[in-house]
Amino acid sequence: MHSVEDDTPERELPTLLTAATRSLAAGGVPSPRVDAELLAAYVLSVPRSRLRLVGSLTPAQATLFASLVARRAAREPLQHVTGEAPFYGLSLAVGPGVFVPRFETELLVEWALRQPASRVVDLCSGSGAIAVAFAVNRPSARVTAVERSPAALRWLRRNVDALAPSVEVVEGDVTDFSILSDVDGSVDLVLCNPPYVPLDAPVDVEVRDHDPAEAVFAGDDGLALMPAVAARAAALLRPGGRLAIEHDDTQGESLPALLREGPFTDVTDHADLAGRPRFTTARRVAD
Repeated sequence: MHSVEDDTPERELPTLLTAATRSLAAGGVPSPRVDAELLAAYVLSVPRSRLRLVGSLTPAQATLFASLVARRAAREPLQHVTGEAPFYGLSLAVGPGVFVPRFETELLVEWALRQPASRVVDLCSGSGAIAVAFAVNRPSARVTAVERSPAALRWLRRNVDALAPSVEVVEGDVTDFSILSDVDGSVDLVLCNPPYVPLDAPVDVEVRDHDPAEAVFAGDDGLALMPAVAARAAALLRPGGRLAIEHDDTQGESLPALLREGPFTDVTDHADLAGRPRFTTARRVAD
C-alpha cells in the first residue's frame, strides 16, 4: 500500500488522523474522530477496521485526504464528500439534490421485510433507499419507486441500475391520483419516508444547507403531505394490505390519529432505538 520512503511524519496516518480530528471538531462536526477515520478509509479504499494496519499515506493520498477533510469541516455532509451512503448493508450513491438516507429508516425496512408482500410501492422514494433495500432482500417481489423531483430521480435511477434493476421507477407526485392508478386495489405493501419536519424545527447544518428542503420540510406541523400519502396508499392497497410511513418524533400521536380517520385498522406507532416515535403502520380495511 505504501513504500518505506513514503513514511514521513507528515504523512503518517496517526498524525494525519489527529490533525483531521482537530480540524473537524473546530468546524463543529459532531463525530470528528469517526468522520476522520471514515474519510481515511475512503481514500485508502479499505474498511475502517483496517486503518490500524496502515502506516503512511502516499503524497497523492495525503493531498486528497486533506481536501476531503476541509470539505467535511465546512459541514458538507460526509455522504456528499464520499458520494455514498451506507443503508441496510448497501452503498447508495447520493449527492446534491437528494435526501441522504438515515439509519432510522432501516427500522421501517426491517418491519416491511417481515410482511408477506409480492407487490410493493415506495412513495417519495428519493435516493431509492427503501425500494432498493426491499428489492435486494426480497427479489421475488415486484417493487415500484415513485419520485417527483428531477434531481432526486437521477440518483434513484442510478441506485436502481446499480443495485436492483428489477425496481420500476415512476416519475410522479404522490398527490396525483393518476400515478399508478392501473394498480389501484392490488398492492400488498405501501412504504413511504415523506418530508415530515415542521418548518420551525431546528435541523443540523448539513440538513439545512445540503438536503433539498422539499424532501425535509412539510408545513408548520410537518404533516402537510401526510393526508395525500394516506389517501394514495388507501387507493393503492388491496384489502388487508399494509402501510408504513416514517414521521417526525413529534408526530407519534398525530399521524396515527390521521390514519384512523381513513380506511385503516391496526394502526400502530413504532419507536426507534432511542425510544422516540419513528414510523406508523396500518392495515387497509375493505370498503
